[in-house]
Amino acid sequence: MLYISENIQKVKEEIEEVRKRSLTGEPVELITVTKTFDVPIIEQAIDAGIKIIGENKVQELTSKIEQLNDKVIYHMIGNLQSNKVKYIYQDVALIHSLDRLSLAKEIEKRGKSTDDIVHCLVQVNIGKEKTKGGLYREEVLPFVEKMMEFPHIQIDGIMTVAPNTEDIKYLRSCFRNMVSLKEEIEREKFDRINMQYLSMGMSHDFEIAIEEGANMVRIGSKIFGNRDYSK
Repeated sequence: MLYISENIQKVKEEIEEVRKRSLTGEPVELITVTKTFDVPIIEQAIDAGIKIIGENKVQELTSKIEQLNDKVIYHMIGNLQSNKVKYIYQDVALIHSLDRLSLAKEIEKRGKSTDDIVHCLVQVNIGKEKTKGGLYREEVLPFVEKMMEFPHIQIDGIMTVAPNTEDIKYLRSCFRNMVSLKEEIEREKFDRINMQYLSMGMSHDFEIAIEEGANMVRIGSKIFGNRDYSK
């Protein structure tokens, strides 16, 4: 469908425009969120220049990996159960949702078994919302320090799903809090902890996220349209 190509081009232009006026001016990585969308639609996005897709569920991710193979790079962006790590850890470039010690232990176990380094972002619940996963801000630094004990885990940054709110002032404060947290971790100069990515911002708030310092955004509906969750 032509609209997918047009939407991708529009999103990329919007990202670049916002990046120029952002606080950092850093390049911004686009993760295209493909949950619920079928492979033929994803292939159209790949043909239009999409290089990275993000999936929320392991079963859906593994199915798409089987069909798409190496046509695209895969990220696991949703909640990850420890018992499902074994199915995806060798196939994804980045796990966005590392948020608890039990999950870290399983990732380390699997990485050690095959001598793989598994790249992860630490998920932060910046709004302290009970319905969302992620560590509270004050828990993140001790958790990151604990990751020094897991040589097969590489921390590449932090991620958040910001509160869904119309209060732009509050939203900006959440994003700024994430920037502050990233800088706090960087000052510790931990070995093997690389604050390369600050992943925040989705279809409805990515412009504000980039303005405040995000260098990775996760966009789906703005590219593909509304999802059909009944399938």
